[in-house]
Amino acid sequence: MPSHTNGAPTVPLPNRRDASLASKPPVWPLQSTSNGGVPLPAKCDRQGRQGGVCCKELKDEDDRTLVNPDVVRDVVIGLSDGLTVPFALTAGLSSLGESRLVVLGGIAELIAGAISMGIGGFLASQAERDHYRFLKRHTSSRVLRSCEGEMEREVYAILGPAGVDERTSQAVTKCLRDVEYDTGSNLPPADEETQLLRWKPEMGLTHFLLKFGEGLQEVPTIRLYTSAITIGLGYLVGGIIPLLPYFFFDQAHVALLYSCLLTGLVLLIFGAIKARVTGAGRGATGYIWGAVSTLLVGGAAAAAAYAIVGLLEA
Repeated sequence: MPSHTNGAPTVPLPNRRDASLASKPPVWPLQSTSNGGVPLPAKCDRQGRQGGVCCKELKDEDDRTLVNPDVVRDVVIGLSDGLTVPFALTAGLSSLGESRLVVLGGIAELIAGAISMGIGGFLASQAERDHYRFLKRHTSSRVLRSCEGEMEREVYAILGPAGVDERTSQAVTKCLRDVEYDTGSNLPPADEETQLLRWKPEMGLTHFLLKFGEGLQEVPTIRLYTSAITIGLGYLVGGIIPLLPYFFFDQAHVALLYSCLLTGLVLLIFGAIKARVTGAGRGATGYIWGAVSTLLVGGAAAAAAYAIVGLLEA
């Protein structure tokens, strides 16, 4: 039977016996002029590249995978405060002369500080979530009330600086409005309570205006608890380090010397690791600066606390 009855172009399929093509999906070159409706995910310039490597498989020189910035922020807050605040407190109490007083005061502050920091992280994330939800309700009502021209101007104010022309911006606005609510509804315009938006996760004009216009995203509920636990545990782990020498030496001034050395070493390591996971460290200079800057902050806090306690004692 002839295969040219419908006039559609014929494309030969890969040979099933070719093992090199068995595990790869069909690939069309970007310069293809076929009218067969090539799907967007299938467009690739692999055939025109040496070795047939897809651009997603190409690697940069620095291909490290960074940690979630929210988790990094909580860990940095907890460990930084845990390494500096209890260390500054123990350094100040060391002027009293007895390690027992330093240990008791340090443990009390460590437990109270960890609980306080955890609660603070929870309340901060909760406030961020509530702020987003308020703006979401406010923006959705404004989108529902506003005319098409006003929404087109707001979308173009966001996309225009990125290089998107006005006509494309108008098309984007129409698509986002159609996704968010039924523009062909027969409900009266004044009845806003019955003309409800058809919310979908991360879709629609409201979400677009909040994410790209205001730089805000929904804070999941689990984020509240993970932030509290991460900050609290970070403070607890970081705060126990300056206290360790005081468990082994009765003289506080001797334990202070070892505490300074131990805490300084941990601050250096922590600063270098922080530069690594945040992407700030590029080469040896970035790691050294991250370590030294963290050490200077902790050392300045400890020196200030020790000096103030010494002055008050005198």
